[in-house]
Amino acid sequence: MTREEETRERRLTGESTLVAYLELLRLPNVFTAMADVAMGLLFVRAIASPADGWMLGLLVAASTMLYASGVVLNDVFDIEHDVEHRPERPLPSGRVSLVAARWLGWQLLCIGVLFACAVGFMTGNFRPGVVAALLAAAVVLYNGFARHTPAGPVVMGSCRMLNVLLGMSVSIAPLQAEHWLVAGGIGVYITGVTIFARTESRRSSRLQLAVGTVVMLLGIVLLARFPDYSDRVVALLRQQPQRWTLLMTILGMLIGWRCVRAVFNPHPARVKAAVTHCILSLVLLDATVCYAIRGMFPAVMVLLLLVPAMISGRRIEST
Repeated sequence: MTREEETRERRLTGESTLVAYLELLRLPNVFTAMADVAMGLLFVRAIASPADGWMLGLLVAASTMLYASGVVLNDVFDIEHDVEHRPERPLPSGRVSLVAARWLGWQLLCIGVLFACAVGFMTGNFRPGVVAALLAAAVVLYNGFARHTPAGPVVMGSCRMLNVLLGMSVSIAPLQAEHWLVAGGIGVYITGVTIFARTESRRSSRLQLAVGTVVMLLGIVLLARFPDYSDRVVALLRQQPQRWTLLMTILGMLIGWRCVRAVFNPHPARVKAAVTHCILSLVLLDATVCYAIRGMFPAVMVLLLLVPAMISGRRIEST
């Protein structure tokens, strides 16, 4: 083998390993976690100074690490199931070793909590570290104990709710009904997505898919109600609240349509496509909430997270 061929082979091996790790991390979904925590922070404060920017950056980094640890540990704890049902995944296929994945998952979990504690140190507020620790505990609870129990979807929904609350934790004032409604709406939505996706690797039950769809739509209904509990929505929506109702109805129809199609034809490929669509739609929901509170520019900034999510999704599966 010539030196050029050896160099080419090393490069291809390195690229293959990188892709395997990005698949393990479910890279497209990482951007939805960023959108959740960014929306949570923007819900309680504007980015008005460099310190605010640093705070946002650290919380996005903490959320990214905690989410990435969750999906890595998910594959670690579920290795036997994936060997049988998803042998193409990085761990059962041998493209990433179980030891390396276990080490990576626990390290990311710890680093995520430390980043959140750094925000608490900056602000003199202990809440970011506490919420991050609760989120880390929920990640371990889901992957280690609850995933295959009836409580699994609720625990997963609580992880997403806590991710939004991680952004909101920098609020100086106590959280009010509007904050809990938004965080809870995202949590209920993801509970529905988890119910919908529980048997995506094989033919799913129509009843299960229907229940998941209803729970998802309930989460969107909760998000649609939050302006009723807030006096901080933008002037246009205060003057014409029907615009908000129409916008959330359209989003609900766009998300629900994919799910309904899968209910009528629960083939694994169609269910997986619907799950991917529902997960990425989180960015749309987060951007819409940002618009209601902060206006167009912050909403567009959150919405732009869809670009890397969709580009990376062309090569790397979200589920």
